[in-house]
Amino acid sequence: MRLLLDTHALIWWLAGDEKLGRHAQEAMSDEGNPVAVSAASAMEVATKFRIGKLPDAALLAQDFEAIIASQGFTGLGISVRHARLAGEMGIDHKDPFDRLLIAQALSEDLVLVSNETRFDDFAVKRVW
Repeated sequence: MRLLLDTHALIWWLAGDEKLGRHAQEAMSDEGNPVAVSAASAMEVATKFRIGKLPDAALLAQDFEAIIASQGFTGLGISVRHARLAGEMGIDHKDPFDRLLIAQALSEDLVLVSNETRFDDFAVKRVW
């Protein structure tokens, strides 16, 4: 199973937070499951740290690439196709970060690691 982490899943994984679902933890811990982290999450962390919504994320905001690499995760860039799909979605979901994650998961056949049950409405495979 190829995984794509939602931003909160990444943050909770790094913090060892119990809010990360048991199934999500197991899937992420399984070495047979490659784990990707979207460039959208890098932007979300940096943005929310800058405006004070993620005050404890200074290290992650400053050294995102090295931190995800240290976990054995790979970065997933945002392609023109991902951006187009996210923009074309006729969905009532305004969060641009989530829209990009949905588009990436669908176009790359990835399983989203997220507690966002509303993703299920978009035919996204999800584990939590």
